[in-house]
Amino acid sequence: MTDGPAQLREVEEFLADFPDTLAVDVIFADLSSVVRGKRYPVADLPRIFTDGLAFPASSYLLDTSGANTDAGGKGFSDGDPDCRAVPIPNTLDRVPWSAQPLAQVLLTFLDKQNAPLVFEPRNVLGRVVRQMQAQLGLTACVAFELEFYLIDRARGPLGAPQPPISPATGERDRATQVYGMDQVDAFGRVLTDIVDSCRAQGVPTGAISAEYAPGQFEINLRHVADPLEAADDCVLFKRVVKGVARKHDMQATFMAKPYPDEAGNGMHLHVSLFDAQGRNVLDDGDGGISETFRHALGGVLESLPEAMAFLAPNLNSFRRFQPNIYVPIRRSWGEENRSVALRVPLGKGSAKRVEHRMPGADANPYLALATVLAGMHHGIVNQTDPGPPAAGNAGTAFDPGLPMRPRRALDRLKRGKILRDYLGKDYVDLYVEAKEAEYETFEAAITPQEYQWYLLAD
Repeated sequence: MTDGPAQLREVEEFLADFPDTLAVDVIFADLSSVVRGKRYPVADLPRIFTDGLAFPASSYLLDTSGANTDAGGKGFSDGDPDCRAVPIPNTLDRVPWSAQPLAQVLLTFLDKQNAPLVFEPRNVLGRVVRQMQAQLGLTACVAFELEFYLIDRARGPLGAPQPPISPATGERDRATQVYGMDQVDAFGRVLTDIVDSCRAQGVPTGAISAEYAPGQFEINLRHVADPLEAADDCVLFKRVVKGVARKHDMQATFMAKPYPDEAGNGMHLHVSLFDAQGRNVLDDGDGGISETFRHALGGVLESLPEAMAFLAPNLNSFRRFQPNIYVPIRRSWGEENRSVALRVPLGKGSAKRVEHRMPGADANPYLALATVLAGMHHGIVNQTDPGPPAAGNAGTAFDPGLPMRPRRALDRLKRGKILRDYLGKDYVDLYVEAKEAEYETFEAAITPQEYQWYLLAD
């Protein structure tokens, strides 16, 4: 937090620019990357910025449905105490897609000692970022790429999603036209509105492309030199996409695999590492891969089995992993190869980077990025060898060393030793307990397919 006068200046400048604002949404992204918060009258803005707000600390341990998991005894067992929530500086912005004049601001939580709350995902990432800087003198430059589906507000059989009506044809798209400009043109109004809303909130967007299924698009976020800010942008971007879609009488989903026979939604992470002199240490000086880069790749691959519980955070997430569809299913790396887990795109100097292709779009961006930076740090410190680059299609068969089921992934994380050192032992235990509780609740429900298969089977 900045000092009081600076806080109030941010409020005063915002209200001078947008004097018709009626209310402010104070928001944060929980463990499952669900945006939660409250709406306050705009008159409360000065108090929010100077005094903060009270929120239950357990808000960061809710399951995807919003239920309290009581992980680590935080919730029902301890009386669910409040902690102090304060605005993140420079995140106060208007909400362009709202029908009424609204503002929003991101929050971060503090514990009783006024220190960052250790089980807030943003603070988990902050811990890894500080370790990278303090021990290696390196700062990450990060960009997210997110795929999402625009879907009709009306559902199909059994509540399944269906593509929206194309504004160009008046019919539902059924064909797949990857990089098809007709699809971008057809949904141009909503896509342009997304980009404009991002610009209004300071979220830097780049290229837009139609992806591998009807109604699926990808919008790239530009590289940001502050990993925390990059992850903040990712949270805000997802909120923009969903809000703008509603404005256009559609919905948007970042669900990893909304259609069983169509492509899933990925969240690709691009990361470079810079030293104090501003040199990208992943580049060898001649446009090739440095030894530091090789070690960083090795560390990410070594920690990948533990990271799967964060990169694929729920039961649906693992449906995205299938052979031969440009989704990585092995611990692999390679230059200009989209079938690997860690792709090294074209580029030299400051543009030399790794593209981590494993996370789903449903992953928490703070936690996903934390695992990547932790793996890179681990590999650099221990000079880990990534092995030879993959040649050809690396996605023909599953890697037996990767846990490709939800409970297996949680068990691998629970038994792991690498990520505990970076994310914190207590946080890893809380995460595992919260997700186990979520899985148990999900598995207790009787599905329509169970009735179809078993009701009259005997």
